[in-house]
Amino acid sequence: MRNWLLAAAWLPVAALADPASEVRCAEIRFSLSAEARDPEAFRSQLDPDARFAGSEVFRGPQAILTAWAPFFSQEGPRITWRPQVVEVLESGDLALTRGPYRLETVSKDGEAVVRWGTFNSVWRKGEDHTWRVVFDAGGPPGESPSDDAKALLDAPVGDCIMGQDANR
Repeated sequence: MRNWLLAAAWLPVAALADPASEVRCAEIRFSLSAEARDPEAFRSQLDPDARFAGSEVFRGPQAILTAWAPFFSQEGPRITWRPQVVEVLESGDLALTRGPYRLETVSKDGEAVVRWGTFNSVWRKGEDHTWRVVFDAGGPPGESPSDDAKALLDAPVGDCIMGQDANR
């Protein structure tokens, strides 16, 4: 046991971390950046070659930030998402997250409108051991999700907080 502890002390922290937990926290921090309306924190989660596909494809962080600008405005829509599924390849450098999102807007009549959908993100681990979104595609708003999915959106995020560098 003692030899294992000594050997483990010399391993990089990333070698000891659970990749699925790292990606889960990265996805949650990504959502928190949008919830906080913080475009710089949001941008820091994007791979330099990121692609967001919806009704059209946005290529690169600047195009994505421009498309997402309404979410960073205090009067804009609010979006929250959380991963239900996290899968990491055996290679440890590519991952998929999938889960519910909630989109809150205000109608022209001033009424609150809540819509639900499902997102899919592909994450790539960089040479700096940081997970960043390389592909993202959210489905159009649809039916209300299960009660479990709704609860996930409001559950405490635990150790996955903004500013925490859990990727290393």
